Amino acid sequence: MSLTLAPTTPFECLPVAPEHLPELARQRFKQPDWRFGHLIARAQQDHILIETLLLQPAQGRGVILSAELLAGVREYPAITPHVPAAHWAERAVGDMFGVRAVGHPRWKSILLHHDAWPLDLTPLLPDAGTSREPYTFFKVKGEGIHEIPVGPIHAGIIEPGHFRFSCLGEVITNLEIRLGYQHRGVERRLCEIPWQQAHFLAESASSDTAAGNALAHARAIEQLLDITPPPRAVALRTIALELERLSNHIGDIGALSGDIGYSVGASLFPPLRGAVLALCQLLTGTRRQRWFIVPGGVARDLDDGRRTAMVQGLAELTQRLRKHIPLVIEHPGVIERMEGTGRLSPGLARDFGIVGPAGRASGSRYDVRATFDRDALPFTPAHREAGDVLSRAQIRVEEIFAAIGIIDAQLAQLPDSPIAVDLAGAVLPAERAGIGLVEAWRGELLHWITTDETGAIARYAIKDPSFNNWTGLAIAIRGNLVADFPLCNKSFNLSYSGNDL
Repeated sequence: MSLTLAPTTPFECLPVAPEHLPELARQRFKQPDWRFGHLIARAQQDHILIETLLLQPAQGRGVILSAELLAGVREYPAITPHVPAAHWAERAVGDMFGVRAVGHPRWKSILLHHDAWPLDLTPLLPDAGTSREPYTFFKVKGEGIHEIPVGPIHAGIIEPGHFRFSCLGEVITNLEIRLGYQHRGVERRLCEIPWQQAHFLAESASSDTAAGNALAHARAIEQLLDITPPPRAVALRTIALELERLSNHIGDIGALSGDIGYSVGASLFPPLRGAVLALCQLLTGTRRQRWFIVPGGVARDLDDGRRTAMVQGLAELTQRLRKHIPLVIEHPGVIERMEGTGRLSPGLARDFGIVGPAGRASGSRYDVRATFDRDALPFTPAHREAGDVLSRAQIRVEEIFAAIGIIDAQLAQLPDSPIAVDLAGAVLPAERAGIGLVEAWRGELLHWITTDETGAIARYAIKDPSFNNWTGLAIAIRGNLVADFPLCNKSFNLSYSGNDL
């Protein structure tokens, strides 16, 4: 099947031979202006295609390298040795399609647990589960090395995940993260339900990123249909996305304070987050902003009364933030505890494709709002070079005030237009791909939809920013004390369910 893309899409599809895939990916990835986007597989009759999305943010474009395997072939040369950021994506393809990336340096399951899940638990190819191998943890050997297993069930209300620490005394020499406990078969189910209803499931991929997922889904569908949402809808979507960023970053400042025992910050910031959630409810009708962003626009307009209340509430929130944030971010004790802890070097951050505040704290300037988002206001991403917990906290603070500025500007100049394109009777085109990219609060979020010869969704792939960044956490904690892990973990604050689709 030869895929097409809408004329307005910034991506192109390039068919390649499987044996040439690693070298073509390497040639682009070694250039500083290219980065790894995602790698997926999809079935086409008796063939499997391996498709790799590479992005060139500075130009706002990208390329899909599409490699078709011969009938019955279930392996291809791995690109991970050349593009380390692909290592989890290739393992996920192994789980869900039973395709082996030959030459992958750490080949093992990532989502489907051999000792827990039934073989038929929602693989994307019916017999994919039969190829699964027992999971083995990486072993660190040497005198004095011991292991500390933590999870998957934790003491708090966080989602399940297993952390296997290899330690020399109290110093962490290696951390292996095993997830998949939240696997729900989301991508397969999105291929089974009518596309007109898919946004309800798509925005549920990770509940703290409902607006981000809904927007990425909407953009992918709009690419497929080659439509543009009205200006007022674009503005309201932007407000929702920035409110979601604001609420989560404010919550993280309080949580970071709690992890170092700084009770002032831990007590001041939850009420501020609550104030943002109240603004979310004014805009969308729900505090988590569910059922608001839809393909073609938004489901609810903002009247003058609620708009005035939002402007006033945002002004009051800004005053409180300017008063309370210095109590945390400029406190000598906080700085001493965070500075130098959990350092992730810029080189490793680039190699493994770390995105969002975590990536920009380690030298990256990549932000979808400043590259692929044609609807965004002029925007300069915050960035640092140190790559430690303090840098990640500082990035969050800068993004808090940047989000306030974006929201305020949109509220001040809401365009007068309809709030949605009427999609009644719309039919998805056959054999077309649509990719929705969004700068969610954790970073680059991607929804990738491919239709078959009838126009039905044949493959739906989601890449949460956490899928990139769990590796960053595992690297950043090396050489730190066991007691540093909660702080380092919270400075990334990654999604389990967003990873375990």
